[in-house]
Amino acid sequence: MSEQRAVILASGGMDSATAAAVAQDAGYELYMLHTSYGQQTESKEYECAQAQAEAFDAADFLHLTTDHLSKIGASSLTDDEMDVEEADLESDEIPSSYVPFRNANLLSMATSYAEANDCEAVFIGAHSEDFSGYPDCRPEFFEAFQQVVDVGTKPETEISVEAPFVELSKTDIAERGLELDVPYEHTWSCYREEAPACGTCDACAFRLQAFQNLGERDPIEYAERPDYTEL
Repeated sequence: MSEQRAVILASGGMDSATAAAVAQDAGYELYMLHTSYGQQTESKEYECAQAQAEAFDAADFLHLTTDHLSKIGASSLTDDEMDVEEADLESDEIPSSYVPFRNANLLSMATSYAEANDCEAVFIGAHSEDFSGYPDCRPEFFEAFQQVVDVGTKPETEISVEAPFVELSKTDIAERGLELDVPYEHTWSCYREEAPACGTCDACAFRLQAFQNLGERDPIEYAERPDYTEL
């Protein structure tokens, strides 16, 4: 029986890297898809995604450059005229870093890639602390997108949209990743800088907090390492 295949939406970050490890642990051969869409740290994210593909011995690594999201704008990740906000881990508001409907764009490309390569699943690393602020990270979104995949692909195609962390926290993800020896030194989360990570944007704060909650040191370099365990 041939090994099952899965596409991993490989952002270069720790969540998608952990999703890749979970998929590989479940027996999937990995087809890793990375997209550069004009985000501020796209060079570093691409570098990390490439390093992860090598570390996981992925069957294939596809890099797509799509600039339509940056041309559309309305996100501090892609618009130079918008500042990336300081971390606010208690906020339920949609942050300026939200890229309008990004995950639908990315999942559409991943589904095309999966169908072309006879893959049975598409993995995305979205988690519970994302969907309070990002509407395209909610469980309902992934359930709805599964219906889109089911009706929009060939009759014989069966692709499962997998969001294994959608009910988990960042700390839960880090704990699982450490168990699976995820190469976190080859991941990047910072929204602002390509080196060192700022340590004070939302993405850095959630990441640092996860490692701090576990009593572990995040292996990447930071300009600042605030203590987020009291928040």
